[in-house]
Amino acid sequence: MERAMATRYRRRPKGTWMRLHSAHLLRAVVGPEPEKKMSARQLARYVGVHPSFIDHLVAERRRSCSPQVADRIAEALGVPTEFLFQEQVSSAERATDKHKAVSAA
Repeated sequence: MERAMATRYRRRPKGTWMRLHSAHLLRAVVGPEPEKKMSARQLARYVGVHPSFIDHLVAERRRSCSPQVADRIAEALGVPTEFLFQEQVSSAERATDKHKAVSAA
């Protein structure tokens, strides 16, 4: 009998996305080599994304993803999300927040 995952995902503000700190960190644990934690295909299957998405992250052709995908990648690799990704807020959301602050003053 499989045990349900006990991981709780952090709720983030609307307009938040995650930026990969370094593809080197991801490359250290993801790859086809036997000493790696898992292959890109296995990670993609666990996370629920296409294998090419993981390949693009590892090859630095893509550097960002949704918070949910970042959380699932970190969970699969057994590391904190903050170890691999940095939280970013979209410029549109920052402008909206600034507008709200000015209006409230």
